[in-house]
Amino acid sequence: MSKIFKLILNRVPRPWLIKLSYLVRPILALWMAGNRYEDPIDGKKFRKFLPYGYKSPRKNVLSPSTLSLERHRLFWLYLERETDFFTNTYKVLHFAPEQPFYKRFRKLRNLTYITTDLNSPLADVKADICQLPFEEESFDIIFCNHVLEHIPNDTQAMQELYRVLRTGGWGIFQIPQDLQRETTFEDDSITDKKERTEIFGQYDHVRIYGRDYFDKLRNIGFTVDEVDYTAHLSKDDVEKYRLAAGEILPLVRKGPNA
Repeated sequence: MSKIFKLILNRVPRPWLIKLSYLVRPILALWMAGNRYEDPIDGKKFRKFLPYGYKSPRKNVLSPSTLSLERHRLFWLYLERETDFFTNTYKVLHFAPEQPFYKRFRKLRNLTYITTDLNSPLADVKADICQLPFEEESFDIIFCNHVLEHIPNDTQAMQELYRVLRTGGWGIFQIPQDLQRETTFEDDSITDKKERTEIFGQYDHVRIYGRDYFDKLRNIGFTVDEVDYTAHLSKDDVEKYRLAAGEILPLVRKGPNA
């Protein structure tokens, strides 16, 4: 099973994967139904989750129903339990909208919900994150998850995120991160796709972020809280929801009222 998923993830273009997933999810959810694990996004329970990963597929991490990974489920739990995202009135900008969230966020009547990306079929606005077509202080909340590791000039991207976030606004900017690494690693001389996958985890990643990622955001002007939300959950819940213990949610805020 893991070999099949690895082949699909490495060979099928992402826009096609998104369209294909809508067809296979109901079948997978029915086939893998059980009581051991739970996807908190839709509340469905399973005997196990699916494997996922480009380089070395991780076992038991991909929800059959929402196709959420550990980071998606952690993100959802934090929003649901620690914020008023689902009830308060907000204007939201969501980069490269993830499938587990897209339709659910779109249906929330309390939100003005705008999605953006260069290639995603789910994007309302096709845009370069380094040159956004939005006015300053346009959004109350910005989600930019697992995007910046693809962007060569991530400093300019961060500056644009800061520009369009309103003063007092907040966001979550998740990235793949090696918390054992003090400084971020980049090497543009590595051009072979197989070698880039081996070193960076995906051929289209341009860096491995270290702990200095948080300071880079602070240097742009953001206030950053390094939220280890799994530390606030029981071990049973971490296992039930199949979360990655110790994963950090980068919660950013802008301005003196943050």
